[in-house]
Amino acid sequence: MRFFPGAVLAALSLGAASTAAFSSNNKIISSRSSASLKSPVARVRGTISTTALSSSMSTDPAIAELYKRKSRPEYIPGRIDDPDYVRIFDTTLRDGEQSPGATLTSSEKLEIARNLAKLGVDIIEAGFPIASPDDFAGVKQIADVVGNEVFEDGYVPVIAGLSRANEKDIARAWDAVKGAIRPRIHTFIATSEIHMRSKLNKTPDEVVAIAVNAVKYAKSLGCDDIEFSPEDAGRSDPEFLYRILAETIDAGATTLNIPDTTGWNMPWEFGELIKKLRENVRGAENVIFSTHCQNDLGLATANSLSGALNGARQLECTINGIGERAGNASLEEIVMALALKGDEQFVGGPGTGKLFTAINPVYITPTSKMVAEYTGMKCQPHKAIVGANAFQHESGIHQDGMIKDKSTYEIMTPESIGLMRGESQSGAGIVLGKHSGRNAVGTRLRELGYDLDLDKLNAVFARFKEVAEKKKGGLDDDDLESLVSDQSGSMNELWKVTGLQATTGLSGIPTATVKLMGPDGVERYVSSTGTGPVDAVYKAIDQIIGVEVTLESYAMNSVNEGIEALASTRVVVVPTMDGPNDSAVMDAQTSQLREKKFSGSGSDTDIITSSARAYVSALNKLLTWKMRRMANGADQTGAKDAVAVDGEAPLVVGAN
Repeated sequence: MRFFPGAVLAALSLGAASTAAFSSNNKIISSRSSASLKSPVARVRGTISTTALSSSMSTDPAIAELYKRKSRPEYIPGRIDDPDYVRIFDTTLRDGEQSPGATLTSSEKLEIARNLAKLGVDIIEAGFPIASPDDFAGVKQIADVVGNEVFEDGYVPVIAGLSRANEKDIARAWDAVKGAIRPRIHTFIATSEIHMRSKLNKTPDEVVAIAVNAVKYAKSLGCDDIEFSPEDAGRSDPEFLYRILAETIDAGATTLNIPDTTGWNMPWEFGELIKKLRENVRGAENVIFSTHCQNDLGLATANSLSGALNGARQLECTINGIGERAGNASLEEIVMALALKGDEQFVGGPGTGKLFTAINPVYITPTSKMVAEYTGMKCQPHKAIVGANAFQHESGIHQDGMIKDKSTYEIMTPESIGLMRGESQSGAGIVLGKHSGRNAVGTRLRELGYDLDLDKLNAVFARFKEVAEKKKGGLDDDDLESLVSDQSGSMNELWKVTGLQATTGLSGIPTATVKLMGPDGVERYVSSTGTGPVDAVYKAIDQIIGVEVTLESYAMNSVNEGIEALASTRVVVVPTMDGPNDSAVMDAQTSQLREKKFSGSGSDTDIITSSARAYVSALNKLLTWKMRRMANGADQTGAKDAVAVDGEAPLVVGAN
């Protein structure tokens, strides 16, 4: 298993203030000495790879301490022996991927899951297995691989699969995750009046029966770690929640997740709901209460922390806060809030009120960048913790304070989350240009938080040399990051742009000749006309590859200023319904079939070439996904396993 190699991390000082996660002597520390997680050898399936976070990455004790894994209580479903410990449940690969355009390939999901394990999340929700054969295969791969990679401290993440409250969904989820050392089934059904009446067309009694039967069935399969979620709990009648949650506890649920599905609640409302549930649900002392907060009003992180204040000991979140509509609670925000304030602002719930997690913050930046590159969803510059401006200071007053003492305007260091501050160009007077070597480029990328294996580094370096030959004055950090984005789809590269020429003008017809090299190593070229040069290029590419897609979005940005600026293009394509590359999958929210979307990025100093590279990147993702889908069997949509009960309409109990 690969690990982030670790750049030379310099100033870690946070000034005079010390916190639960950071000490005043410049080291990230653990605020607990809980027992290390023990590996349940009796349940090991196949060979377990013992994975060590190499504290020998550097002889510098401060750096070794930075990468040292945090201790955590032994994992037991439904119980945490340290009442101050908060489990982190990451749903980037399930709820996060439901963001429009955030399509991930199986190999990309596996890489993200491995980074989440380095980060130290307690539970990885790997997907919605019933959605399609490809989703099932992706979840199963993560369970079989990441769910069996044990770290030297005994840590291995729980791998969860989402299912609606019916036997077919649950059986499919169990088949996908049961290969993990610690598998979990997460099942759910809506409980708010509007959902039960308008969506499910079920009475409260029927909903309770469905929920109980779902949990019992999951337990009958041999799963001893079962999470139940009452969808739209934030708008549900508390008295009904007391009833249905008590019944599911009796049926065998070990974690009760309370979703604010529409982002409706205020922090004080949601915290009070968690408190009331813990006080009034029969058997509440035998389960873990969890939160799942959407960000429709921008309160997802605040609501999650309010839940923790009132006794929730599992918080569900995503990297960069991606997810349905306005997104989810942001993992990095929750984790750093608890790291910095967990020992002083959470008194009143169970335990001592000194809350902590076992997350290794130094992996936040690499994981954030990986998710942003693979999904094509960039963070806004002012995004807390991981935004490009999070550690930038432009005001003269602020700059003066930073020069004198960095803690005047920073409550954490960028180094603590895996981002090297350093001087521009690696802090060593290095200007990255056409004469720069692989080591210089790799060093700067590590400092920027990118965890690239050798093959990816070689691909980025090859593109770097191509661009550096054309761009005078060298490449800056924004250029480098654009090249990483450009190469993020190279693992799915079936077709490659090898030649392009386009003509346009006020009086002529835009014409483009495109040459592509296919998976067979043969170059093919086609000329085409269009309404503009980019349209002509895309029509030529369609003819060569033989696809029928709709270009849903096209965006181009200048990476930096000047006539020689690098252009970065991002496109989203949707296969034509019933066309040769039809990609219908089941939507987790509506149980209806929808066309899957595929995004691609490209960059070049030439805007037409940048556009062509982005388009081919998206088509490569589509074709790779289609090939895997066909290899996984004849069921092309997942509809074979859709929920039809006794001839009724499908139980639509969408994701939390």
